[in-house]
Amino acid sequence: MNRRSVTDPRSEKSGTTTGRRDTGRRGAAGPRDTGRRATTRRRRDRPNYAAGLGVLLWLCLVALPLYVMLGASVQSRAQYGAGGPLSFPEAFSLTNYVQDFSNGFGRYFLNTMVVTASVVAIVLILVPPLAFAIVRNRGRATSRVFRLFLLGLAIPAQAVIVPMFYVISNAGLYDNLIGVILPTAAFSLPVCALILTGTMRDITDELFEAMALDGASTRRVFFQLVVPLSRSGLATVVVFSALQAWNGFLFPLVLTQSEETKVLTLGLYNFQTQYGIDIPGLLAAVVLSTLPVLLVYLFARRALVQGLMGVGGK
Repeated sequence: MNRRSVTDPRSEKSGTTTGRRDTGRRGAAGPRDTGRRATTRRRRDRPNYAAGLGVLLWLCLVALPLYVMLGASVQSRAQYGAGGPLSFPEAFSLTNYVQDFSNGFGRYFLNTMVVTASVVAIVLILVPPLAFAIVRNRGRATSRVFRLFLLGLAIPAQAVIVPMFYVISNAGLYDNLIGVILPTAAFSLPVCALILTGTMRDITDELFEAMALDGASTRRVFFQLVVPLSRSGLATVVVFSALQAWNGFLFPLVLTQSEETKVLTLGLYNFQTQYGIDIPGLLAAVVLSTLPVLLVYLFARRALVQGLMGVGGK
């Protein structure tokens, strides 16, 4: 009994002391964590002046060329020469735009639209089935063909422009828009196939197996499963091929000659040589030629980024 009476108080005291120590430790750890969290929140809430200054400088770098281009396009030649490129227009005039259309800009614009729409159509007809076959057929032969197909990425257009000229001339397509459409689409196919292949590889095998269990044919799997799930990649392909065709200069320069087959890039080149130092007229043509590209980018930039993120996936 005496041993128990002696032992029990000690154990109770020791337990009480330990409990107090643990309580003290826990109580001491709480304020520290709270202080750290408060410090982290203060750092997050603190404005980043360096980042704001960098964004402001970048905005100025981007906005200044746009201001110069738009401001000069609505000024007269005399006003632009007197005030300089940074002068604010005193009187807005659309004379430069009207003069551009009277000098054949409308025909150049229409030819460029035809080339761009045709290139996009060819890419959309050929690339999706090609990418689907590459993704679903995992044999060695398909892999080798795909690698050989991607060698087109390493071949610049300048290296094959002379053989291309002889091929187009012997085919009777010289000075014809078809002679510009075909090589432009051919050089867009490797990149578009790479982008769309990366997008289709993100589709899981379980979805293909479920369609196969339902008895779906290959055509049905392609149109009802693959195409809807590859919309971001398709949008990227459309934007990329359209930009390649719209901004093309080398093929139209070498493979066309007459005024009836010239596109916008050659039209701008002619405006520069024709006007000489008439910078407002030239910049008005530049504004008209960049508007469609700018609109396409504004509406499709999200799909373009999502499609490029799928490149080099699985």
